[in-house]
Amino acid sequence: MRKILFFFSLLMATMAVANDYLVKDYGAKADGKTLDHQAINQAIEAAHAAGGGRVVLSTGTYLCGSIRMKSNVELHLMAGATILAAPASMKAYDESEPFDFPEYQDGGHTYFHNSLIWADGEQNVSITGRGMIDGKGLTKRDTEKAGNVQGGSIGTGDKAIALKQCRNILIRDVTIYRGGHFAIIATGCERATIDNVTIDTNRDGIDIDCCKYLTVSNTKVNTPSDDAIVLKSSYALKRPVMCEHILITNCLVTGYKLGTFLDGTYIPEKVNWVCGRIKLGTESNGGYRNITIANCTCMWSSGLAFEEVDQGKMENIVVTNISMNHVHHYPIYITTGCRNRGPKERTDVSSARDIYINNVVANDCDSLAGIIVTGMEGEPIRNVSLSDIYIRYRGGGQKVTKPYREQDTNYPEPRWAGPTPAYGLFARHVDGLRLRNVRFELMQPDERPDIILEDVLNYENDNQNKDKKR
Repeated sequence: MRKILFFFSLLMATMAVANDYLVKDYGAKADGKTLDHQAINQAIEAAHAAGGGRVVLSTGTYLCGSIRMKSNVELHLMAGATILAAPASMKAYDESEPFDFPEYQDGGHTYFHNSLIWADGEQNVSITGRGMIDGKGLTKRDTEKAGNVQGGSIGTGDKAIALKQCRNILIRDVTIYRGGHFAIIATGCERATIDNVTIDTNRDGIDIDCCKYLTVSNTKVNTPSDDAIVLKSSYALKRPVMCEHILITNCLVTGYKLGTFLDGTYIPEKVNWVCGRIKLGTESNGGYRNITIANCTCMWSSGLAFEEVDQGKMENIVVTNISMNHVHHYPIYITTGCRNRGPKERTDVSSARDIYINNVVANDCDSLAGIIVTGMEGEPIRNVSLSDIYIRYRGGGQKVTKPYREQDTNYPEPRWAGPTPAYGLFARHVDGLRLRNVRFELMQPDERPDIILEDVLNYENDNQNKDKKR
């Protein structure tokens, strides 16, 4: 009986590793000097040809250009393994694919093949393990230019992980440092999970564009120079596509100096135009629907931003259990506009409705702006509920005498609009605004009133125990 059990255990162990493809068996040196992506790609092709498997990177530093993921393949980085992005001078990255409409979004949203790790039209793609992806050789600049159908300079990589029109994706446990333009971008993807990932990067952390049924959970994103977790709906699929059925939960976003989140020194970065933050927008041709953001903590970051300015619809947005400390520029920002960065023949208008935000605590908030809820004349934002919210502002603001700008065609960023007329809440062009247990506190006096409403219908504020229309 013992022999049978031993034989069975040995058989199971053999089966467990039978589909492992060790990249060093394919010639990878892992010395940080020799280009290893060709060996990794050979291992990926072998696993794919066999019907699937796990491509394993053991301890070492793998200097790489483009790694091409395939269906049914898991790229596994063991603890102590690092994929190091090669410099542009080595011309190790794939050429960007052609694209017909590059003017409707940044090049980073348009081209995917010029990335460190990429997949296009694949399924059952996984990137896992306790290793690191270091994008040292990636550029964070938007190097591709509109009108150049071949994209940017051949040999330049600008994204750590880029996935386009893929299904059933798993990214788990890995650490990404210096991720280039995007540490992770998923466009037109379905059924994806990003879990327990740590990102400390020099531009955007995670961009979720035109995706559906996607979850980001238990993930830490430090982005001192741009957005942390962003939902978008660009024209990258050559048509308006909604970003919908998305869950962001149990995440931490911060704006510490690059690298200090990973080394544990946690040095706050100087205030950039934006840093950290969870955001919907700016690219919003298709819009957003059925989005839940829950149980997240934001430190030294910009506030929550929900922006629909490119003729899409933003609806059914639920935000709950958010803690923010040291908030740049504003705590909560909800806006629509008519930037309309898309085909000129479109006639639809940006819209937003049914947005519920509750259980938010924000401490040490910038005096620039309070909560902002601004629609457009003739197309108000409809049905916004703010409940159980406590915000502590720094105060010190001066009375605002000039009208606050209409969003119109402007880029939707409060920093460039200037101080809001009210320190606590400014709302304009809204139909259905409900406040329940919303409290503002000042750390020092402020000359502005706490709330100003312009063209707001069906306003309820339980603190004032009466309805208002202004």
